Amino acid sequence: MTAPENNSREVGKRVAFIAALVLILGFYFLLLGKIALSLISSGSIPAALLGVGVLLLPLLGVWIVASSVRAAFAHQHLAKLIHAEGLELDTSDLPRRPSGRLEREAADQLFERVKVEWEADPDNWRTNYRAARAYDYAGDRTRAREVMRRAVELERQERTARQS
Repeated sequence: MTAPENNSREVGKRVAFIAALVLILGFYFLLLGKIALSLISSGSIPAALLGVGVLLLPLLGVWIVASSVRAAFAHQHLAKLIHAEGLELDTSDLPRRPSGRLEREAADQLFERVKVEWEADPDNWRTNYRAARAYDYAGDRTRAREVMRRAVELERQERTARQS
């Protein structure tokens, strides 16, 4: 099996898994909502207050799932654009741990290399995307998410400006 076929199959498995989780969560949220509504309509003030609290859980859950899925689609959109432009980070020759993650020193060196281009052009979504991926490889997930959100926003601004 070739690498693109294997990668495509792996992506398909992940998408199916995520879709299954979203469906299960949707069912769970519906059950919680039904329980909440029955508590609210029970006529008892403590039960009604508990019902309002229980109703907040599925609403919060729906918001979290929706924002996570929306972010995943936005990140995937940028990944496709970066791939099409040939600007993906090449990690194929970097040493890896048995888990498949990059060795810490190699990931840090990759980040330092990408950081230079990012600092030279901080308002370019491409350098932000590459920096976010480098942060991720280096294990700094918080900064990776922050910089990826910036990359998404910068790409959106660029696309809007082109359409105007």
